[in-house]
Amino acid sequence: MSGTDSMEPAAPEWIAVDWGTSNLRVWLMDAQNRVIAERHSDKGMSSLSAAEYEPVLLELIGPATGSARRLDVICCGMAGSRQGWAEAPYRAVPCSPVDFLAATRVETNDPRLSVRILPGLRQDVPDDVMRGEETQIGGFLAEKPDFEGTVCLPGTHCKWVRIRDGKVLEFRSFMTGELFALLSGASVLRHSVDTDEFDQEHFLIAVMDALNAPQSLTSELFSLRAASLLRNVAPVATRSRLSGLLIGTELAAARSFWQDQPVAIIGASGLGRSYQAALESQGNTAEICDVAEQTMRGLCAARAAWKEVTNAT
Repeated sequence: MSGTDSMEPAAPEWIAVDWGTSNLRVWLMDAQNRVIAERHSDKGMSSLSAAEYEPVLLELIGPATGSARRLDVICCGMAGSRQGWAEAPYRAVPCSPVDFLAATRVETNDPRLSVRILPGLRQDVPDDVMRGEETQIGGFLAEKPDFEGTVCLPGTHCKWVRIRDGKVLEFRSFMTGELFALLSGASVLRHSVDTDEFDQEHFLIAVMDALNAPQSLTSELFSLRAASLLRNVAPVATRSRLSGLLIGTELAAARSFWQDQPVAIIGASGLGRSYQAALESQGNTAEICDVAEQTMRGLCAARAAWKEVTNAT
């Protein structure tokens, strides 16, 4: 575990938590929703049992719980999954991305903690779910409430989300990031992509190839291995082309979300820039937004709603 602050901060007003599959991020917040301190951990959902969430959080925030008053904690992400701290039911689209009134209250052993977990979103036709991304979308709309178009959230499971009138209308998820990890780390292609380098020219050519013939993906994937054997193609070219083929195939399937539509990308800078470059090659100028910043805005919006509920009772 580690944190970004070198000394103990002032007592926080509340705690914002983004609990992912692999990592945990915590912000100690003051009454004006300013960050007092930020802390992080590798204790994500995949490594915890339900009983371990509270001790992990208490260890991470440390003396911040020292006061006698109850400390409000708002969580988003995988803490609300079926394998998480407490299952937070999905809300059906179309709906606003974040609704604090639908948050799940968590019973804690420590009386100083008052914990709520925000729900994810569900779509029944076709079947799809998101958990955590809805808070990022809520943060984006808190800054740009009039946005109408598509939000793209690259990651292990990329989401394409149609937005209008402050609501999520529909969305589709793609296992592109997970497929890239599996193919580059566990398939025969692992022998041909042994590098972390990236070449945008090879990437964009592959994006175009996949957009033109997405049905050829599995054949094109094997050609990557064959080319490295027969022509000694460099690992950087093979890895970049692998990424381009997968993202290009995703773009082909998600065309109705981005073609002739404003697009905002919420994601890590490197992967976000790859999606941005792929879209720009098709004439779509997408903006990139910082994922942590949007998550924080979404959690702050939920906190504001919590205060409204508290003040009204």
